Amino acid sequence: MGSSVSRLARFYKKLHKWPGLIISILLLYYSVTGIFMNHREFFSGCDVARTVLPENFQYSNWNNSAIKGNLIISNDSVLVYGNIGIWKTDSTLKNYHSFNDGFPQGMDNRKIFDVHRSKDGNLYAATHFGLFAYNIEQAEWKKFQIDVDIKRFVAIESIGDTIYAMNRSYMFKGESKGSETTFQKVELEKPDNFVNEVSLFQTIWQIHSGEILGLPGKLFVDLLGIVTFFLSITGIVYFFFPGWIKKRKQKSKERTRIIKINRWSLKWHNHIGAWTFVGLIILFFTGMFLRPPLLIAIANARVAPIKYSHLDQANPWYDKLRDLLYDEDKNTFLLSTSEGMYYMQIEETKPIPFEIQPPISVMGINTLKPYSKGVYMIGSFSGLFLWHPSHPEIYNYAQSKVYQGNASGRPIGDFKITGHISDTDGNQHMVDYDKGIIPLHHNNQFPEMPKNILDESKMSLWNLSLEIHTGRFFQNLIGSFYILIVPLSGLVGIMVVLSGYLLWRKRYRKKNS
Repeated sequence: MGSSVSRLARFYKKLHKWPGLIISILLLYYSVTGIFMNHREFFSGCDVARTVLPENFQYSNWNNSAIKGNLIISNDSVLVYGNIGIWKTDSTLKNYHSFNDGFPQGMDNRKIFDVHRSKDGNLYAATHFGLFAYNIEQAEWKKFQIDVDIKRFVAIESIGDTIYAMNRSYMFKGESKGSETTFQKVELEKPDNFVNEVSLFQTIWQIHSGEILGLPGKLFVDLLGIVTFFLSITGIVYFFFPGWIKKRKQKSKERTRIIKINRWSLKWHNHIGAWTFVGLIILFFTGMFLRPPLLIAIANARVAPIKYSHLDQANPWYDKLRDLLYDEDKNTFLLSTSEGMYYMQIEETKPIPFEIQPPISVMGINTLKPYSKGVYMIGSFSGLFLWHPSHPEIYNYAQSKVYQGNASGRPIGDFKITGHISDTDGNQHMVDYDKGIIPLHHNNQFPEMPKNILDESKMSLWNLSLEIHTGRFFQNLIGSFYILIVPLSGLVGIMVVLSGYLLWRKRYRKKNS
């Protein structure tokens, strides 16, 4: 019996020791970047110069979501906006001046989803961390103090003197008075045949980040990140230095400081690992499903929200609204949501789903614009399409052919559309995440990014952490194999944590007996 227990302990030790050494390097950066990502607004003022990053993270031809759209104010005054903030240029689209005064420092605070000019000439901006209006007298943007837990505003429209804004959960309306506008929150009604479900992906994401339990949950996951960092460091130390420590013991009769530190670290490596192994396994397991290929298995799955969790909301549209467009001809709103496309009569609050749905990537819509009477331009990572809600045929505008596919759209198509630009001459350009700005059915090339924009447009710490955390940062080193970093590291991490706990239990019981 004793020999079988000993063999089992040796087996656990092998599973824990060698895979643990390999995975500990990855877990070091997972723990640090995970904490940064868990507190995006807190770290929103921290940026990294793109010039020190690999080439694929540097801007070229307005790629990497640098630009989402533009607003033509006059024949010689144009605003362009996107992840670079807001910049003012002329009809040549060559000379740019920063239009970001009033926004907090940090590229995350200048992530712009929409810029709108109302009939009375007031400018409004929907950003990742709030809704702003431009104060002409002070020549800067002013933030509206709106009490919402999701600060990400995605769209702005106006009808007459009424301004409408939308974040990911609610619509807001008020009389347009620039920075003096007062907004009223409007909760949209449940659609017919409403089923209270959320995506399995969102559920797993919030369990992984801890957000499912609000701030206490996020802080607990932060603690697990610190634990992961500590276990990785102490594991590396004990792997490389036991022989050296043994020699120090033989040469000295006294306990040296380094021996005390090693014993202390080994003791707490075992105890902390044993106390937190369940939480660590859940953390690693949920992380495996947030990136392809395992993401594909859950991408379209839906589940009931976990009771009393952050996802269990009374608002049926909580964190589901994505874009808004006013159709002046039909006097209706078009709503893009994570549940599909809807329309809604003005002054009503009940969205009605369209029977014919356009192809939109699961990663969300990036372009929603009127094209011609009754036809709309839809852009996402699935591509760029022309969609008429009354016609079953959908046109692939980027490739000039009829779309052949289903309404959900491929997660990633031949063109990863992040925006659309129209210049003062009416020429249209689509914006691809990788390729940048591409002319649409004409040969007029869009001017290159000027040096002053390149110098100011850094990468936010949150975005850099995301690229590292998902493994995309290493794509240049290991090619397409980077897609396996997350699932393999999660699988190995679970094996290391579980084998370490079982090994500790064997030795703990043996010591007590």
